Amino acid sequence: MLDKVLLCDGETCSKGIKELREALQNKTAKHYNHTKSNGPTKGCKNRQSKKDVVDLTTLLLHCAQAVATDDCRSAAELLKQLRQHSSVNGDADQRLAHYFADGLEARLTGTGSQIYQSFTMKPIPSTDILKAYQLYLAASPFKKISHFFSNQTTLDAAQNATTVHIIDYGIYHGFQWPCLIQRLSKRSGGPPKLRITGIDLPQSGFRPAERIEETGARLADYARTFNVSFEFKAIAARWENVRVEHLDIRKDELLVVNCLYRFKTLMDESVVAESPRDIVLKTIRKMNPDVFIHGVVNGSYNSPFFVTRFREAIFHFSALFDMLETNVPNEDAHRQLLEKALFGREAINVISCEGFERVERPETYKQWQMRNIRAGFKQLPLNPEIMKKAREKVQSFYHKDYVTDEDNRWLLQGWKGRILFALSTWRPSHSVH
Repeated sequence: MLDKVLLCDGETCSKGIKELREALQNKTAKHYNHTKSNGPTKGCKNRQSKKDVVDLTTLLLHCAQAVATDDCRSAAELLKQLRQHSSVNGDADQRLAHYFADGLEARLTGTGSQIYQSFTMKPIPSTDILKAYQLYLAASPFKKISHFFSNQTTLDAAQNATTVHIIDYGIYHGFQWPCLIQRLSKRSGGPPKLRITGIDLPQSGFRPAERIEETGARLADYARTFNVSFEFKAIAARWENVRVEHLDIRKDELLVVNCLYRFKTLMDESVVAESPRDIVLKTIRKMNPDVFIHGVVNGSYNSPFFVTRFREAIFHFSALFDMLETNVPNEDAHRQLLEKALFGREAINVISCEGFERVERPETYKQWQMRNIRAGFKQLPLNPEIMKKAREKVQSFYHKDYVTDEDNRWLLQGWKGRILFALSTWRPSHSVH
């Protein structure tokens, strides 16, 4: 199953993803044509008339206002209405309202942190994670284009390298790398030696590095399969505590630092005077990488003012729920897992937690651009060939409402005009000794 999902079939995606995407497109098209020709079913009709009366976004905003002013009575009344009209099985608006109501209730009762922790304490079986990941790849181009951008940038840089060392912040299950190993094995003149240093947060319990070590063992299997000389190092630590000397950087290797969408959980200067974001960027600069590949969640929901943050979070997450609604059938169990374990969990943290407990703190790509420049990086131009292929992939295989664009040397990805993710490449602005 891993091979089916993670390996690439030439430049296109794997067979498993292709088949699933076609099946999803047929199902959603059938559902759309059925409701169009028959009109709403009786159940839908009731729900539709309720929805005509109930504007869930307005209800959510009123409830957030009541929570912000400690008006418990109004908040409880509005939460009751939200519970009546929201559902994890409903349409995109109803699903979003369900998780946002959970967040508001947790904020009201002061249990946000426990609820957020409970998501991480209950490990989801790897097979379920893989199936949900496969669904996400089939329904949306975001991950696929991110991995293509990062892997192609690495392959271009590694054309003549004898050793390639990738330092991956937020490696998680390492789903990005089997495809790169496969493609490196086909390099003319033979593959380079590949070293990957996987950095991720420690897990609770007796084995803080267990997941990263499992990831390393899985990648070593792939490297053996494709005859690529491979070395893996696992580092389980808070990222601001990782120092250059922990990384065993060697003289004659091509060094690539990769972080896709995980810096949003680093604390910023609104929480601690010496911002972990800046500490990590300075550490990366000291490594003197040949290229630093940076993917960011383009979010404006990091305001210290709760109601402003809540409103921005609605805009951001509405786009994500709407995207799944358009591309995946309602009853799909893995869609529900994605919405709960990924979007719902993040939204609950943004809404119900403050201070050190709020870990979801995205900034816009323009804010990150300034931050990276301040830390001593210069931005590299986008490779027009990568840009062209990314656009072609999205247009050929995915829904017409997906956005692939560029701005200020960032590759932008979004849904219906809202930019959700951005990717760029950097190197230290002058050589670091």
